[in-house]
Amino acid sequence: MTARIGPGRLRQGIVYREGTLGSRPSVPTDAAELERRARRRMSRAAWAYVAGGAGEGATMRHNREAFDRWRIVPRMAHGIVERDLSTEVAGTPLRAPLLLAPVGAGALVRRDSDVHIAQGAAAAGVPYVLSNQGCSPMERTAAAMAGTPFWFQLYWSTDEPLVDSLVGRAEACGARAIVVTLDTTLLGWRPQDLNLGSLPFARGQGIAQYTSDPRFMQLARERAATPRTAPTRVTLGAIRTLLSMSREHPGGFWRNLRSPEPRAAVETFLDIYSNPGLDWSRLSTLRARTALPILVKGVLHPDDARRALEAGVDGIIVSNHGGRQVDNAIASLDALVSIRAALGPSPTLLLDSGIRTGADVFVALALGANACLLGRPHIYGLALAGADGVRQVVENVVAELDLTMALTGTASLSSLSPSLLTPAPH
Repeated sequence: MTARIGPGRLRQGIVYREGTLGSRPSVPTDAAELERRARRRMSRAAWAYVAGGAGEGATMRHNREAFDRWRIVPRMAHGIVERDLSTEVAGTPLRAPLLLAPVGAGALVRRDSDVHIAQGAAAAGVPYVLSNQGCSPMERTAAAMAGTPFWFQLYWSTDEPLVDSLVGRAEACGARAIVVTLDTTLLGWRPQDLNLGSLPFARGQGIAQYTSDPRFMQLARERAATPRTAPTRVTLGAIRTLLSMSREHPGGFWRNLRSPEPRAAVETFLDIYSNPGLDWSRLSTLRARTALPILVKGVLHPDDARRALEAGVDGIIVSNHGGRQVDNAIASLDALVSIRAALGPSPTLLLDSGIRTGADVFVALALGANACLLGRPHIYGLALAGADGVRQVVENVVAELDLTMALTGTASLSSLSPSLLTPAPH
C-alpha cells in the first residue's frame, strides 16, 4: 500500500516542479523575506497599522524571543511515514491546527480584504476568525468561505443590544464560534500610527460590521438627528472613504455626500465600539445569549484563565494582541506554558501572537496549545498576491509543520509533548 503524500512533500513538489519551468513562488516561503516584500507593497499607513506594535515594540520582540528559547529535538529511525494533522477545537474540525486570526482594517492593504482572506482561507482549508473590525459585512465574508468553517470575533460594545445584534448575525450566517477579544477595551499606545495621525476607523475603514448592522444604524441616525454643540471632527476624506463603501452595503446610506449620517456613523463607532467596563460577570451573560461555543482572546494570566472558564467559556486564546496593546508585556508563548501548567491538560488553549512558521506551530503545540492563530503573515500574503497570497502563506506554514513532525517521528498532534523540545542554553 502506497503511503499518503503529506502536505509538506506535496507543497515542496509543486514549488520545485514549477521551478523547473522557470517559475518561482509569488509569495516567499520564509518569514523574513515575506515581511520585507510585503512592506514594499504597503503604504506607510498600512505598514504602521499592520506591523506596528505598542510603545517601543518590546512585546513583539518578546514573542519571538520566547520561541528562540526552545529547541526541537529530531528523532531518527522511527519508521513513521504518515502524519495526521487533523484535530477538533471547540467543536470545529480542523484539517491542520491553524486558524487565521482576525485583523481589522484590512482594506488598508487591499480592497475587499476580508473577502480575499476568506477566499484564501477556504482554498487552503483552514478556518478564518472574521474580524469585528472588518471592511466587509460578515455576511459577505461568510459567503466567501464557501462552506469552510469560520468563527466571529466580537468586540463587546457599550451598547448591549448591538452586542446581541452582532452575535445574532454571526449565528445566522453560519459562524461556528464567537471569539470575544478582551485586551482591546482601549487602544494601546501605538507610536507608528500616532506619528502619522492615522486611525483607520476614524476614516471609515474597518467599521463595516457596524454600518451593516440595523441596531448600529439606528444609533447613528439618532445621533445624526441630534444637534451637537461640539461634534467630533471628521474630514471630508473620511466621508469620501465611507461613500466608496456603498457597493458593500444595501441601500443608499453612503451615497449622499450632504447627508450627516456618514459622519455620525464614524462618531457613533468611536463612542461605543468597545466597552472599558467589561468584567467577568457581564461576560458570563453571553453563555445565555448564544448557543455557539465561546472563546476569549487576550488572556495572559492563569487567574484570568480560571475566571474565564468559571464564566462559561469553551476555550481560551492566549494572546498579547501581537504586541500591539501593552509594551514590555509577557510573551504569549511564555503565558501559554504558565496557563497550561495551572489549568492542566483538559481546557482548550489556543496560541496567538508571534507565530511565523510551521516550526513555531510545532513548538506551541508541544508546549500545550491545541491550535494556533496566524496573524500578520497572512496579511503579508494578502498584500503580495490577494487571496492566492493568503493561501500560499497558509500552505507553507502547514507544509513546514508536517515536515517537522515527520523529522521528529511525530505521527499525530496528540503525540506532541515537551519531550520533543529542550530549553536553549543560556
